[in-house]
Amino acid sequence: MENNRNKRILFSGYAKLPTGITASEIYKVIGVVLSIDEDTGTIIEADCTLATAVARNHVASILVGKSIANPDSLVRVVDKTYQGSAKKAIITAIRIIYDKYRSYKEGLAPCTID
Repeated sequence: MENNRNKRILFSGYAKLPTGITASEIYKVIGVVLSIDEDTGTIIEADCTLATAVARNHVASILVGKSIANPDSLVRVVDKTYQGSAKKAIITAIRIIYDKYRSYKEGLAPCTID
């Protein structure tokens, strides 16, 4: 039986943070990292480089269980439930991840492992 972890693909997206917020003083850009089920597109784990654990946990909680295949739905949930200054950067990073995921699924990923 194949280990389910072998079906996980890790994607990351980065976007410039607005100046004047704590995270931008530390990182300059936000990194959003998603572990995605290769077969279903379901987000299994999520993390990001926001400055506080509350913000990181919130972003993870609103993304885990959702499908990367429906980026508009992810954007809506972030737009509605995250009212921090990094909102636009988070949304941009998610869209970048979606583009990478779509390319991967279309077989255009730069590196494939057999």
